[in-house]
Amino acid sequence: MRTPLSDNHVELGARMVDFAGWEMPVQYAGILGEHRHTRTRVSLFDTCHMSEFIIRGPGALSALRAALACRVDGLQVGRCRYGFLLNADGGIVDDLICYRVEPEEYMIVANAGRREADAAALGQRTGTKAEFADASDEMAKIDLQGPNALTALLAVAGPAARGLPYYGFTRIEVAGVDALVSRTGYTGELGYELYVAPEDVVGLWERLLELPDVKPAGLGARDTLRLEMGYSLYGHELDESTTPLEAGLQWALPAHADYVGAEALARRSEEGIQKRLVGVQFQGRRAARQDAPLLADDDDEEVGKVTSGCFAPSVGAAVALGYAAPGFAQPGRKLAARVRGTRLPGTVVELPFYREGTARKKVNNEEGQ
Repeated sequence: MRTPLSDNHVELGARMVDFAGWEMPVQYAGILGEHRHTRTRVSLFDTCHMSEFIIRGPGALSALRAALACRVDGLQVGRCRYGFLLNADGGIVDDLICYRVEPEEYMIVANAGRREADAAALGQRTGTKAEFADASDEMAKIDLQGPNALTALLAVAGPAARGLPYYGFTRIEVAGVDALVSRTGYTGELGYELYVAPEDVVGLWERLLELPDVKPAGLGARDTLRLEMGYSLYGHELDESTTPLEAGLQWALPAHADYVGAEALARRSEEGIQKRLVGVQFQGRRAARQDAPLLADDDDEEVGKVTSGCFAPSVGAAVALGYAAPGFAQPGRKLAARVRGTRLPGTVVELPFYREGTARKKVNNEEGQ
């Protein structure tokens, strides 16, 4: 599948790859440069492949309260929250963001590769209580990310773009196009995600790239940026056999226990967690990739596996996320990764690896929540 921006990527010299069934740009001028530009200025990402679902009607809140492991109680119009769609065993069908668009209307934004599974589960769980619609084909999405993102947004949207708190959103006109703009992102930097009609996204993309500070960035930089922040990626850190408890994401779970998977999570919590997500920083630049064994420092005992790894440009060292047995998950614990017969020595560290991100910075007298 191709996004409405595919021809633009090719014209810009992007290297295109298959990602979750979509033809997507992995890089333009180079991953390292795009990563650094996002950390220091502002980059533009095509995220049109993401899935969007609408749940509306008088029963929308009660339907989502049961369908999602997400703190929808108390969610105000104009705010959004991170959460999960779980299976009956507490495993993660997908991770997502829930937007309260109107008092009786919510939007769920989820991963591209999980669209069919998400639609089936959400449709089944909400269908008798509220109206459910897969709106993915009716929306396009691009992301402005970087410390100068607000300056870029103001240049094309004017003062209406001011005042958004972290995980807040609004509907405004951007470069003459009606848009839902949310102060969210996947890079750790100040950022805005722009949802528009598919027929409007090419013109908006081109207008934003006319700004002197804005450059395009691909999936490669998106991955190194999120990994430096310790953000989980579905299919790597998250899957249907992994729970939010194991992934260290229990903070996103609701206080009530009425949602699908809640009983299983309570049972697993009582029985004890068998693996925990850890961040490992290595001594050199060589990276351990997905499925590389994690070893106890003093022998070859396998105590876990790497789920994602790369050289982290903003950290200056190779880093990895992975799952390890609880006894080997404490910060300061020495671990090694085995890569093609070579041991890469490393240390478990507290996440995130990179701590200078601007995502929550105070802007326009609004403090991120």
